[in-house]
This record gives sequence, C-alpha cells and structure tokens, in this order.
Amino acid sequence: MTDSSPILPPTSAEDVSRSVCQRIGQLRSDRGWSLEILSQASGVSRSMLSQIEREQANPTLAVTVKIASAFGMTVAELVEQSHVLPNIDVIRGTDSSHLFREDDNCTIRTLSPLNLEKDVEIYEVRLVPGGVLASAAHFEGTREFLTVQKGNVQVTSATEQTALSKGDSASYRADVAHQIANTGRSEAVVFLVVIYR
Repeated sequence: MTDSSPILPPTSAEDVSRSVCQRIGQLRSDRGWSLEILSQASGVSRSMLSQIEREQANPTLAVTVKIASAFGMTVAELVEQSHVLPNIDVIRGTDSSHLFREDDNCTIRTLSPLNLEKDVEIYEVRLVPGGVLASAAHFEGTREFLTVQKGNVQVTSATEQTALSKGDSASYRADVAHQIANTGRSEAVVFLVVIYR
C-alpha cells in the first residue's frame, strides 16, 4: 500500500523565517498600519519591526507572539499563512516605512517591496539644486538604471560622466564609486533601479 499524501518540498528554518518576515510586512500593509501603529499594538519597537520587515533581523518566539497577537492571530496561524502571497502588492505613497533617506540634499523613497530578495531595488530620488547622492562601490557586477523624471542631473561612474535631462535614461556600473548630482536650478526627480548580480 502506497501513501498518496502529497510530498511537500523541504522547508529550512531560514525559509520559514523569511516567509514570516514577509508575512508581517504584508499584514501591516493590508491593514494600512504604519510601523508606529504596529509597534504600539504589539509592544515591539519600531526599529525592530523595520529590521524584521527588511529581513535584517529574525524575530524571536516572544517577539513573534507579540506581533501575531497584535494582528489577532496565533503564532501557528501566522506561520501557516506566511507562505500565502497576494497577487498585488501595493506600496502607498503615504507609507513612511518606505522613506529610505531624507536630508538637506535628497529624499529617497523605496518603490520596491521591502521583502523583495535583494537582487533588485527600485527608488525614487529627489535632489535639491546642487544636491548630490554619492555612493561607494556596491557588490561586483552591480548596475544601476536611471530615468530622469524632472530636471537635469549629471551621473558619474568611476571617471566617466554624462549629463541627463527629463526623459533621458542611462545604465552604468555601480560596482565602482558613483554619484548622481542635480546640475539644474530646480528640484530633480529620478527613478533608480539597482540590479545586483
């Protein structure tokens, strides 16, 4: 007699942890909650929640219990449902958790889901006149793809430079020192895609 039950693929502890982190971010997004709201509801710090959603920290059992409780779920329900991903993943323009950086020079907002594998990242970058976004070399093989939505910028990759205006696009090596500089007299807005290889 043979067992007719389906054979499930093996799941590592790392896979489960990643899935739970993604599920937490999705549940918060579905409810329209900010990190601050979830922090108040769960008693888990905002910074810890942000690290969990970015998969930079694995929640302990105690922390997972608190977060599950905030969503009105048991840990078992959170883990069991964590493999279910929606067909549409929405990032609201008002979601402050996607504000990656904000200073006197520029504002960077993450447009890609925070739980994406780190092989691609999408950003909206806003540079004040004279503002510069300078970056050290990323991992070998990394490239950036940039499209100018508004204004004029100069892109530098190692020793090469090029000027870009509204509607222009460029791709360049990002595994060397590189930067984007606003060369115009008004705010520049660019969309930036980072591809890791």
